Amino acid sequence: MTAPIVIVGAGLAGLRTAEELRRAGYTGELVLIGDESRLPYDRPPLSKQFVRGETDDTTLRPAEFFDEKQIDLRLSATATAVDTAARRLTLADGGALDYDHLVIATGLRPRRLPGLPEPKGVHVLRGHADAVALRDELRGAARALVVGAGFIGCELAASFRAGGVEVALIEPQPTPLASVLGEQVGALVARMHRAEGVDLRCGTGLDTFLADEAGRVRGAVLSDGSEVRADLAVIGVGSRPVTEWLTDSGIALAEPTEGGGVLADEVGRTSADRVWAVGDVAAWRHETGARKRVEHWTNAGEQAKLLACALLGAEPPTTARVPYFWSDQYDVKIQALGTPSAADEVTVVADDGRKFLAYYAKDGILTGVVGAGMTAQVMKARAKIAAAAPVADLLAST
Repeated sequence: MTAPIVIVGAGLAGLRTAEELRRAGYTGELVLIGDESRLPYDRPPLSKQFVRGETDDTTLRPAEFFDEKQIDLRLSATATAVDTAARRLTLADGGALDYDHLVIATGLRPRRLPGLPEPKGVHVLRGHADAVALRDELRGAARALVVGAGFIGCELAASFRAGGVEVALIEPQPTPLASVLGEQVGALVARMHRAEGVDLRCGTGLDTFLADEAGRVRGAVLSDGSEVRADLAVIGVGSRPVTEWLTDSGIALAEPTEGGGVLADEVGRTSADRVWAVGDVAAWRHETGARKRVEHWTNAGEQAKLLACALLGAEPPTTARVPYFWSDQYDVKIQALGTPSAADEVTVVADDGRKFLAYYAKDGILTGVVGAGMTAQVMKARAKIAAAAPVADLLAST
C-alpha cells in the first residue's frame, strides 16, 4: 500500500490543504495531525468576538466533515522529528508514521519577552486555550495593559474597551502598525484608539511587570520610568514559526533574522523531496524572487490550492493573486489589498477623522491600498493593483 499524505498542523492552512487535495481529486489516504485536542478552529475571532464573549465556538468544520471526506484527523498529536530519507515522521508519544508526501503547516508560536519574569495574569494569545484564559480573567478586570500595538494588540485593545475596561497600550515604535503600514497610516490608527479612550503610549517599551504579594500582576514600569496599573496584561509582540522539530531534518529553514520559517518555492516545495510547506510557517518564493512568510488568513487558502495542484500534478489556478487582509477594530474594518509596505510612498486620499483610504506606491506603481471603514473603495483597487497601475493615474481621477 502507498503511504498516506501527512499534513502536520491542523490549523487553517493544514485544513485547507486537506480540503484542496480532496477537491483536486486525491482519493488516497490523508492524515491531518494537530497538537491541540480541539477540532480545527478559526483564530481571528479569538481576539475579537470570542474574547468579548459574543461567541463560544469558532470551529471550522464539524467532526462528521472529516468522516465524509475520509480525512484521518489525529488530535493531541505532536510531531517531534522527521526522517526525510525514510519518509518517516516521529511523534511525541513515541509512535511513527510513514508518509508519501509530507506537508508542514505548523504555524506560529507567540513570542515572549526574553528575560522578563511574568507574574500571574500575564497572557499571550494564539490558541483557543489562551483565549479562554484571557476571557475568564477579563470578566473581573477593570484595567488592562497591552504590550505591542500590532494587529493582535490593537484588536485586543478595541475588544477590551468594548467591555468597558480601561486600556494602556504601549508600543516601542512611533505609531501602531508602523512596521507593517508605515507611520503615516499608523498615526491614523493611533487617532482612532485615542478617540476610544485608550491610553496609547508610543515610543515606549516595557521595563518590568509589577506584582502583588500573591504574585499577581498589578501593573508595569515602562522604559521611560512611568508606571501603569493593570489587573491583567497581554504580550502581543509577534510570533515565531514552529520549526524546532525540523532542526535535524535537513530541510532548509530561513534564518531568524529573515523571519524564520520553512523555505519553499512558489508552490510550496521545500528543499527535501516530497516535503511541502504552507501557511504562516512557510517562507514561499514570491514574484520578486524573495522568500517571505505571509501571516494572513486569505493567504492560507490561496497557498493550499496552489500546493495541492502542484503535489498532484494538476494545473494551478491562473488568476492573478492580490494579497488581502483585514483587522476589525471597534466599528471599523481596516482592510489592505496588495503588498503595502512601510517603505512605500503613502498618499492618504480620503480621511474624515475616523475612516480613511491610503494608496501605497513604489517607483510610481501602485503596490497596495489600505482603508478603514471604506470597503467598496478598497476592493475597487484590486484590478489596478493586479495591473501594476501608475499611482499618478489614480490620484488624477480621485
